[in-house]
Amino acid sequence: MPEAALHDNAEVDPSGRAATPPGSITIARHGRPAADRSVRLDWREFIEWWSAYDQSGLTPGQAPPAALVERAQAAAVLFSSTLPRAMETARAVAEGRAVLHDPIFVEAPMPPPPWPGRLSPRAWGVLARCAWWLGRAAGQETRTEAEQRAEAAVATLTARALRGDNVLLLAHGWFNRMMRPVLRAQGWRCIADQGDTYWSFRVYVKRR
Repeated sequence: MPEAALHDNAEVDPSGRAATPPGSITIARHGRPAADRSVRLDWREFIEWWSAYDQSGLTPGQAPPAALVERAQAAAVLFSSTLPRAMETARAVAEGRAVLHDPIFVEAPMPPPPWPGRLSPRAWGVLARCAWWLGRAAGQETRTEAEQRAEAAVATLTARALRGDNVLLLAHGWFNRMMRPVLRAQGWRCIADQGDTYWSFRVYVKRR
């Protein structure tokens, strides 16, 4: 989408001059991480697996899609979470430009329920996310705390976008999802939606 189309909501200040229109906010998911998903784990082993996942980077040999690189080129400021998979994704699209790494954008925790059996990491991930959403935090960040962090994360992005800067964030699937209702409530609408796969992104602009 042409950048001109992202700035069609300029306002007029009291002097009659056109104010700087808000920039766009692009929120992307990281690339495919280097993680073995073929193993079978009990719930304690999944805790260790997830900890290692958080420290892993991307699977070698990936290239960012051209559309995401174009979003980076159009952005005045690039953010990422401080987890390796997000930082490596940001480096892949930034082409040498500076990236602001901020822990406010890290993924929400996934403490698994202590259920019997050995399951795949994917299955444990679904169970852990559901349990966390329903209130199981196991001493980690709670859902309420993560929702408050999502509000603060959106404030970080909109502080720049409302000044007229196009913003790009490289972060994580679930926490990106948690920012969506906050953006909608503040009058941002999604004009491009690639879903939640690796390297995918959504673009938001401020409603008139």
